[in-house]
Amino acid sequence: MRGRAVRGPGRLRHPGALLAILLPAAAIPTAGWAADPAALPSNLPAYIDWSGPYLGLQGSAGASFGALNFGPTTVGGRAIPDFRTGDATGRSDRGREATTAVGGVFGGWNWQRGPWLYGIEADVSAANLKRPVGSNALRLGYEEADPVFDVIRAKTDFYGLLRGRVGYSFDRALVYATFGLAGASTRILATYPDGAGGPAATARRDEASLGFTLGAGLQYAITDRIALGLDYRYIDYGESRRFDLGTVPGPAGGAVSTRAAFTSNQMLARLSWYPEGFRLPPEADATAPNVPDNDVSDRFTLHGQTTFVNQGVTGFRAPYRGEQSLVPHQAQATTTATAFIGFKLLEGTELYYNPEFSQGFGLSRTLGVAGFVNGEAQKAGAPFPKLRSNRYFIRQTFGLGGETEDVPDGINQVATRRDIERITVVAGKFALGDFFDGNVYAHDPRIDFMNWSLWAASAWDFPANLPGFTQGVYVEYNRKEFAIRAAYTQVPKEPSSDVLDPRVFERAGAVVELETRHTLPVLDQPGRVRLGAFTNVTNTANYRQVVGLTLGGAFADINDAVQATRRPRRKSGFYVNLEQAVTDDVGVFARASANDGRNESASFTDIDASLSGGVSIKGAAWDRPLDTIGLGATMNAISRDHRAFFANGGLGLLIGDGRLTYAPERAVEAYYALSLAKFFTVTFDYQLVSNPAYNRDRGPAHFFGTRLHADF
Repeated sequence: MRGRAVRGPGRLRHPGALLAILLPAAAIPTAGWAADPAALPSNLPAYIDWSGPYLGLQGSAGASFGALNFGPTTVGGRAIPDFRTGDATGRSDRGREATTAVGGVFGGWNWQRGPWLYGIEADVSAANLKRPVGSNALRLGYEEADPVFDVIRAKTDFYGLLRGRVGYSFDRALVYATFGLAGASTRILATYPDGAGGPAATARRDEASLGFTLGAGLQYAITDRIALGLDYRYIDYGESRRFDLGTVPGPAGGAVSTRAAFTSNQMLARLSWYPEGFRLPPEADATAPNVPDNDVSDRFTLHGQTTFVNQGVTGFRAPYRGEQSLVPHQAQATTTATAFIGFKLLEGTELYYNPEFSQGFGLSRTLGVAGFVNGEAQKAGAPFPKLRSNRYFIRQTFGLGGETEDVPDGINQVATRRDIERITVVAGKFALGDFFDGNVYAHDPRIDFMNWSLWAASAWDFPANLPGFTQGVYVEYNRKEFAIRAAYTQVPKEPSSDVLDPRVFERAGAVVELETRHTLPVLDQPGRVRLGAFTNVTNTANYRQVVGLTLGGAFADINDAVQATRRPRRKSGFYVNLEQAVTDDVGVFARASANDGRNESASFTDIDASLSGGVSIKGAAWDRPLDTIGLGATMNAISRDHRAFFANGGLGLLIGDGRLTYAPERAVEAYYALSLAKFFTVTFDYQLVSNPAYNRDRGPAHFFGTRLHADF
């Protein structure tokens, strides 16, 4: 989740970073095409033909993670311990990631028979895959803060791939797997003092590396010649090799020798151009009607999504920095890919399963802003695609008779007919946001607002593991005019824990919500109001107690007091949520939420009170009915005891600058979601955050991002 430092206010250090954040803009065609996003025939068969040559650009900022694994390292034949781990063997802990910007060009040729595709592709990219200097470098017993005595670091500037690929085409999409060879030019450097008080000396070795690559990707045709896509690749440059890197002077010095191996995980956004255009398969009848979406069975549903967010922050005022502060001048990226699988076991009984791959980190490892700026960023981020079973639940619906409604096939919904008046029971693993605090204009960071305080009632510390899911039971009674719903779920064992506490009768979370539905007579437009109340019992510390113990001298560090005094404590609060259509294309929303602010937050974020609202506008007025403009604003606050906790060096779930000059955290967000095809959207997002982490001494911070989202 940490990005690389940058140079100059508002500038990203590497050209690839700018390419990655702005790459989707290159996919916006001329004004003549803008009025008709479906440049391909509207009566497509089940798939299109991708055969022929193609060229393209690719890039990402902060979505590449290189593990440069050093060790053992010796100086004068003696093993040098890793500064952080103190490993006496001199072996650095493996898998440390280095984020970077990557940008390059590619070209290839596809052959296709039916929906199956095979091809060959080559690409060349400029990168900055390197070991983070000052983060995990090996050192000669000097202070970590002194950069003069870095001993070993490595950097890869250019690399190339030659890959074969096998894919499957459906509708306008292509999914594929890749395999092949990878080559790179790598520099290994050793830096050490000259022994006479002069400038540090550096020994350098250049190394050509050859290895292999495996990967997968997705691309989507947005015109008859242009496609947007995401490409993941794992690159391995082979076994660790020995490097001799000069001599450290002085009686404690000697010849420097190390071994190093290099791997990289990368997720790149891609813009492809097919000069021959996409074609219908020869056997397809261009006059045939469309194949119905997801027409598999009335007892089965299968859908998928993938979302790629690239986000950067410019420079801002930051006179000091704490362990969990937002870092200026950086870019990061996140990727998720989810399958939504469902079965109708019996009439009214359904089973669902949602496996999900995720990769990447939020800015500053999803730290530094209480109302965080990327709703796809997880506290459980990883430098490689990580598979989790995010949802698995059974749903039982009891119809109570009367009027019925048809429910189409959709995400976690088998097509069915059900009674409007009904009782629904869900048991298993799910996200509480699946059922509570919904809002048609601001609730899904994959398609609308990305700021946590705009898509959620952020003072609700909803129970969840690090990706945001929990296990429990949910019950709902629904009528046409209103619904009442409640849930009882597990809580994490302690704040920011990925492990859910099994003691559900001692520590658990409960929430109840009343949703009312109405139509305003003046506007003749629908609206909803949701009123929620929640209470959780989790293993947490009390802010007033830990501040008192620290100021009284019982603990030198307030965070030690937190660890020593955690026990089961309750946090309770409420939220109010409004959505209201103004016209068929314009809607407004508002949220207010608050909790008691006495004890630590355990799951979501460091907010005790929040107020937010905004407007969502569809693009029918400018002949883009599937596009959306969103404008929103939010203000977050914390209690007096919570302020004292941060002012004395406390660390919360997301924030902690080491000190605090308090002011409410404020943010505004504006986005434009451009629908390029029926299931493919590119979003351009801007956010301004004042007083990040409630600290008047830091900020304001400007965030720029792009988001690619596809549904299947």
